[in-house]
Amino acid sequence: MESDGTPESTCNAVVPAVTTHKNFSTNKWIKLNVGGKIYTTTIDTLVGREPDSMLARMFLQDAGGMMPSERDEQGAYLIDRSARYFEPIINYLRHGEFVCESHISIKGVLEEARFFGIYSLVTHLEEKLGEQEQLVDDRPLTRMEVIKAIIQTPSITELRFQGVNLAGADLRKLDFRNINFKYANMSRCNLSHTNLNYCCLERADLQNANLECAQLVSVRGLCANMEGANLRGCNFEDPTGVRSNLEGVNLKGACLEGSNMAGVNLRVANLKNANMKNCNLRAAVLAGADLERCNLSGSDLQEANLRGANLKDAELALMVTPLHMSQAIR
Repeated sequence: MESDGTPESTCNAVVPAVTTHKNFSTNKWIKLNVGGKIYTTTIDTLVGREPDSMLARMFLQDAGGMMPSERDEQGAYLIDRSARYFEPIINYLRHGEFVCESHISIKGVLEEARFFGIYSLVTHLEEKLGEQEQLVDDRPLTRMEVIKAIIQTPSITELRFQGVNLAGADLRKLDFRNINFKYANMSRCNLSHTNLNYCCLERADLQNANLECAQLVSVRGLCANMEGANLRGCNFEDPTGVRSNLEGVNLKGACLEGSNMAGVNLRVANLKNANMKNCNLRAAVLAGADLERCNLSGSDLQEANLRGANLKDAELALMVTPLHMSQAIR
């Protein structure tokens, strides 16, 4: 086979050989003209690995199949197919290993393998394409992809990012009001100064995300995972009185310093080692919450519900409302 000198990529895999056909000349050399490119090979190569393929039927008389095609002026058999995609196929027939250059489309090779009836290669390429499609599906969306989705969605239509992978995306200062992020992977996202008012963050993964100064009015974050997240200076308070619901949320080790969390439902939330210094927690529901080693110094807990909360080793210095004056039991 003629070579153009282009280096081969590492996209290769060994595919089991098929049992060879009987009664053919193994040492006869022939030429193929595939799409204008000449390949020199043996009949053994064409029939040995895939004896029932179209190529085998062309040159294996006892197969009772096709006759060889017309020849060019050099005596090469003419085959009107793409040389670009035929080269990996002929190499596979030679040594049983699929190797292609990085710029060659595997989908293109697959279509040619189907045409020539190289079915062991077809099976391998279909599996390989399936793996590639799965990797694409798992790829996190970029900032531009998210912005495009927002722009193209009519204002009267609900935009859903439910279960979408947004891990590590830069989404700062965007307007996400009313969007559904249920089960979404938003770990390590930069959501600083973002408007998340009225969003659904139920069971979303926001581990180590940066939500500094984000607007979280009336957000629904039931059982969301915000472990290690930065929520410094966030606003959760809805002036109409609708509570943000973070029941069962994981805020272990998170920073909420200086956030306005008045009226927030944090029932049975995990707030171990959280930094909640100087927070407005007026009328917040912290019943059953785990506040072990939580820093609440300087926070306002007036009328807060702390019934059954774990306050072991919590830092309570300089509180605006002393703990014994808050409505700890209702």
